[in-house]
Amino acid sequence: MTANLPSPRYRPLRFGVTEVTTRQGDNGVVYVRATQDLQPHPVRLTDRLAHWAQTTPDRTWMAQRVKNADGSLGDWRHISYREAWDSARRIAQALLDRQLSADRPVAILSENDLDHALLSLGCLVAGVPQCTVSSAYSTVSKDYDKLRHAIDTLTPGLVFASNAERYAAAISATVGADVHVVLGQGTLPGRSTTPFSALLATEATPAVDAAHAAITGDSIAKFMFTSGSTKAPKAVIITHGMWAANLQQMNQSMPVLVEQDLVLVDWLPWNHTFGGNHNFGIVIYNGGTLYLDEGKPTPAGMVETIRNLREIAPTVYFNVPTGFEVIAHTMKTDDQLRKNLLSRVQMFFFAAAALSQPIWDSLFESAEREVGERIVMNTGLGMTEGCPFCVAVNSPNVQAGDIGVPTPGLELKLVPVDGKTEVRYRGPNITQGYWRNAEATREAFDEEGFYCSGDAVKWIDENDLNKGLKFDGRIAEDFKLSTGTFVSVGPMRAKVIAACAPYVQDAVITGINLKEVGALLIPTQSIRALAGLPDGASLQQVLESAPVQQHFQKVINQLAAQATGSATRVARAHLMAEPPSLDKGEITDKGSINQRAVLKHRADLVNALHDGSLPFTIVPQH
Repeated sequence: MTANLPSPRYRPLRFGVTEVTTRQGDNGVVYVRATQDLQPHPVRLTDRLAHWAQTTPDRTWMAQRVKNADGSLGDWRHISYREAWDSARRIAQALLDRQLSADRPVAILSENDLDHALLSLGCLVAGVPQCTVSSAYSTVSKDYDKLRHAIDTLTPGLVFASNAERYAAAISATVGADVHVVLGQGTLPGRSTTPFSALLATEATPAVDAAHAAITGDSIAKFMFTSGSTKAPKAVIITHGMWAANLQQMNQSMPVLVEQDLVLVDWLPWNHTFGGNHNFGIVIYNGGTLYLDEGKPTPAGMVETIRNLREIAPTVYFNVPTGFEVIAHTMKTDDQLRKNLLSRVQMFFFAAAALSQPIWDSLFESAEREVGERIVMNTGLGMTEGCPFCVAVNSPNVQAGDIGVPTPGLELKLVPVDGKTEVRYRGPNITQGYWRNAEATREAFDEEGFYCSGDAVKWIDENDLNKGLKFDGRIAEDFKLSTGTFVSVGPMRAKVIAACAPYVQDAVITGINLKEVGALLIPTQSIRALAGLPDGASLQQVLESAPVQQHFQKVINQLAAQATGSATRVARAHLMAEPPSLDKGEITDKGSINQRAVLKHRADLVNALHDGSLPFTIVPQH
């Protein structure tokens, strides 16, 4: 009997927040806080950079593999904390010389690299706001509409591009001739530009120290664009104070960040809050080391990630579910990866999407096989507007959907909305609003000044509130069938993804104002192995193959058998051969799917799914 099985053994991990306090408001509102207060912290992240440059000057702050002449990646180039502080001051002087400001900030067009990182530090020291714009807007997009919107919103005084050739077309299409352009590599024919090396060669003056001293907690550190789910992306204002507060909140919620020398191996893009605020920030705040991983959570990109993890052993490891899926699969047979990755990692952490149980189980199995204990999988709930860390689990016994308890200093407001409970936030890490968008700012906050997230939650255990909350979908994603029955999209979507793992990345739930629920399934690369076709077969051929169709017929049958009514029953499903579009906002550059954008842009596909005219529609069979 399973009741007699011993509890799994986990590598020890301390959780900072174990208890919460609640108070009742009017009309069913509940307020929730951690029992401990936020501890004192610096006003600016650069105060910590200066501290480590003085106390551990030779420690590596950041490292990146050098690109060889043939394009391959070679040995690591290291930048110490002393070098980082010196370079940041030089770059700060160059920025001050150009009289940049919040109205004329720095826009960065670049993947993660060392020049990008140093420029970001220079901006922070000078008090000049910067914005890293998604590189996909420049290199994947065909129309540059989102990049153009970002440039128009920011009105930058300086644009940095890491590589002239890679970003030339995007700059030509969106950046005015009056804007100064700095290049990491190359030149732009017909346009005056400055090499990044010239910024590094600038001698710092006392003006840098004066500018840095003038920065307050309310000073703007950066702008970060939202993904633009239904409207144009909004520029979230990130102040120095909210970022520093959030980093202290992370340390108190996740003490592992300060209990040993922090080492990260990380690819997460800096235009996104998970990579650019969370991971970039905790390294500097805690004097850690960041190894830049030039892999990506794709079958091809993960080759580089696996190479790096075979060599560099992180102390904590962050990724999105698609990345963990490849790592879990590879660890089954890769002895060196298992040995190195698991040698000193104290915690795994995922965000951005749901992690299916089979991936969790596989990671646990590899860890138990290699080191005799599981590595705790941490997660939570955050957002760009929260810098991003807001809520995190406080136990190793995590189940799908659990998000946990609020971080110290942050107050949650749980508000009944349309039969669900919306979570709202107020605290030192919450943004003051959106840059040059007063209307969106007004709409984002309620009468008490709480940020309205649109996320729905519920208690993990109403008899033990200290276990925290679990995710219950997005308020705006839920819909009614034509029968008036309410469909809770978040839990249903998670259930479908779990049932289809590992062959489905995500599912878009359909059926708004229709009589039954449908699902558009977005396949992973693993589905090719299921089909058993030659490597040259198209994705369409793979999805329409008999083995794939038969497999998903069984899955849909099983889901239907488990359903309790029309709102929980997938009545029709279809595997999508055309991938989600970045230009249409259907997918972000970190790989998460925008449900509403897919429904909007694929209305004809949804209609065909439900009227029975779509080929290879899978319906439950009794």
